[in-house]
Amino acid sequence: MLWVAPHGAVAETPQTVTWTLGYKADVSGPLSGAENQAGRFLDNIDATADVSLERLWGWFGAHAYVHLLSNSGGAPNDIAETLQGVDNIEVARPRAKLYQFWIEQSFADDRFSVLAGLYDLNSEFYQTEAAGLLIAPAFGIGSELAATGPNGPSIFPSTALAMRARWAVSRQQKLRVAVIDAAAGVLGDPGGVDTSFDNGALIIAEWSRSGAVQMRVGAWRYTDRQDDIRDVDALGAPVRRRAQGMYVSIEGPLSHGASRETTGFLRIGAADGDTTAYRGGWQAGVNVTPAFASRPESAFSIGVDQGLIDPKQRANMRDLGQSPAHAESALEITYADQLVKHVTLQPDLQFIHDPAADRDRNDVVVGTLRVAIDL
Repeated sequence: MLWVAPHGAVAETPQTVTWTLGYKADVSGPLSGAENQAGRFLDNIDATADVSLERLWGWFGAHAYVHLLSNSGGAPNDIAETLQGVDNIEVARPRAKLYQFWIEQSFADDRFSVLAGLYDLNSEFYQTEAAGLLIAPAFGIGSELAATGPNGPSIFPSTALAMRARWAVSRQQKLRVAVIDAAAGVLGDPGGVDTSFDNGALIIAEWSRSGAVQMRVGAWRYTDRQDDIRDVDALGAPVRRRAQGMYVSIEGPLSHGASRETTGFLRIGAADGDTTAYRGGWQAGVNVTPAFASRPESAFSIGVDQGLIDPKQRANMRDLGQSPAHAESALEITYADQLVKHVTLQPDLQFIHDPAADRDRNDVVVGTLRVAIDL
């Protein structure tokens, strides 16, 4: 069904409900370097619905978003034993849950909006589109932020109650600010949604610039102090420190042709260095789409990353008789191609140097085969 837009333009009728359904299944595990060479099967189901409240109820400028998530299977990182993880759909507790549920209200022709509800901060903050094909978790959000909070910040696999404001400063520039419950938890998690805010909040702000070259600059801070990972007071209790950090990223075309585009990215993050194992990290890489002109749905990506280890964490490791490295480093190479409509096959290799930041361990090679179905 078509409708006539202003000035005589013809467009498809706006939908009251836009839904998606996606399934990923991985077989992932160490090929060498670990005590055991074994694979684990794990999968991920995402079901989303974006509901126009304006078309449904006449609520001008508002829409609701619902995201259901289900994860099952094993944990390949239990075998690989890395700090940053090896598979971005691995979870500690396999289960189904209500992952996101929020309402967004727009004002002034969408130049300003406010969102409230269960919200994944990585859906808008600390995001790098050119790294989207890579499977290692560090390419999704920097480990120095992912490792914070009582049980992780409001990212996969558990979000938290949040309020986010977005202001389109200009056509290319946006400013986002969010206040998010520090304790992540959703329906389906033990204890469900936290409504007490007893652990304070995470405040995060990001300026972004779109265009041929995209830039992001962000900063974050927890309102409640966190335990120092090493320093203690006179009574032996951990000293309470301010958990905070910042990040910057840039991505853009390295080459652009009629049939192929090569995009590069660089991202750097830094943290306080007192409350987690990381003082910062960086990621860089390249995405080529299509990888082959004869395969228009193919894509190739290569990425490198380092999780920089905090000096206090290295001191803790030395106390345990370990030989700590300054970083856990990794190289990832991956290729994806559509076998048939809606079905994509993606083999992936990761080479991890100083896994768990332990110089005495051998480098680990992890192989993953992913099948993705999108409807």
